[in-house]
Amino acid sequence: MRLALAVLTALTLLVHGYHPLAEDGGLYVAGVEHLLHPTLFPHDTAFVTALTRFSLFAPLLAEVVRLTHVSLPWVLLIADLASIALTLFAARQLLRRCLTGDAAQLGGVALLAAWWTLPVAATSLMLMDPYVTARSLSTPLSLLAIAYALDLITGKSRVVHASQFYRDEWGPATACITCLFLAALFHPLMAVYAAALVVTLIAITRAEHRRLLCWTLLTAVALSIAATLHALAPHESPAVTAAAHSRYYWFLSQWHWYELLGLAGPLTVLALLWRSHLCRAADALCQACIGLGLIAILIAVLFAHDAGATHLVARLQPLRVFLPLYAVMALLLGGALTQRALQSPRRILHWLPAAALLAFAGVMLLAQRAAFPASPHIEAPWRANTNPWSRAFLWARDHTPPDALFALYADYISVPGEDAQSFRATALRSVLPDFSKDGGEASIAPELAARWQQGVAAQSGLFTESDTLREARLLPLGVTWMLLLSSAVTAHPCPYDNGTVKVCRLTP
Repeated sequence: MRLALAVLTALTLLVHGYHPLAEDGGLYVAGVEHLLHPTLFPHDTAFVTALTRFSLFAPLLAEVVRLTHVSLPWVLLIADLASIALTLFAARQLLRRCLTGDAAQLGGVALLAAWWTLPVAATSLMLMDPYVTARSLSTPLSLLAIAYALDLITGKSRVVHASQFYRDEWGPATACITCLFLAALFHPLMAVYAAALVVTLIAITRAEHRRLLCWTLLTAVALSIAATLHALAPHESPAVTAAAHSRYYWFLSQWHWYELLGLAGPLTVLALLWRSHLCRAADALCQACIGLGLIAILIAVLFAHDAGATHLVARLQPLRVFLPLYAVMALLLGGALTQRALQSPRRILHWLPAAALLAFAGVMLLAQRAAFPASPHIEAPWRANTNPWSRAFLWARDHTPPDALFALYADYISVPGEDAQSFRATALRSVLPDFSKDGGEASIAPELAARWQQGVAAQSGLFTESDTLREARLLPLGVTWMLLLSSAVTAHPCPYDNGTVKVCRLTP
């Protein structure tokens, strides 16, 4: 099994790719770079340090670089492989409590690996990312916490563990709490939702003959907490409201009908798994996931309104609880289907799980290539990045002063071919706040909202407007360099132009 998990780790990287400076990965890496070199990003530094205040992730990686003297790109790649291996290990530990037989357990873990980058409804999350973030460590720790919680309710630990430490409830309880605590050090919000699943799981199993009363109390407590937070939420400025509205996925009213299937589908699959009665632990886990998912939806419907006076509950993103639900669904579904196929008297069906996994992996590979069409599938430290945007960012890193302040199009990461590559993390230069990623930080850190709104307004239409308008907007903010499309018209000197984008000096 260890060899199988090692092979799955490598295959997961090969299928889903690796893009360390893309999307949220770029946000976290910029934080690590700033900790390693505090003189970086002298402008709008708060957007770089926002993710380092509540997470151990960036300080831990920075300390690893300092102690080992291994370059950050290599540390990131090693951390990505380690997080994949840890997640698959945690997934197997969870399945050991629910399914017997290595083949069934391997089938469940393999389906999770095949679905690695599956979007979690419309929550702007994937099961796991093709880059390293705080979730890369909080997710496997959450799965381990759930596994130890299953020990508490089934006594399976007597079989799974041989040591005396696990022969009573104290061992699993201590292990569960420790995993949740460690997950909170990396990602407090996701740890809270993992803890909610653990509490729900334990509560409904301890109240086995009073389930209706238990669910009523759990729902009432959750709604009471949400209502209290909503009532006590402070008044929001127009900038804070604008930042909240930029996150459409916070509000169910803004989801498309097909995105809602991302909530209904997993709950339906979990309900079918529950009815199949895999075992007591799996039944309890399915029931806990279904109930918690429904409670999260109810909270989102009642308190996360885009037209509301405050958006504190929306800011907490209750639908993120579906991340562990998706993971549990993948594990139990893959394990159950593998088990049923291998039990079939028709030998041809024994190959069905492997064929399905290959098909899923193929689809996800194509999806990842479509998401990053202009970048190498695996952006390894020893490979030169061929993405023209990344090459322009690297030129800016090597040929502009460290205190330079750049302006880019406000939503540059959504430009076709840009592949969501992060300017800050690649160029190691300051840039005005962008709409997407910095907007996400401003939406959860209201003190950044005004500066975010100002930066986005200054960069809107940057590619198409005249130099006169650019200068009027950017010079008062201290901008010294611009990154424009090669087709953009400007009289300012542009010492770098690769045919897609150009880097231009902004002179008064």
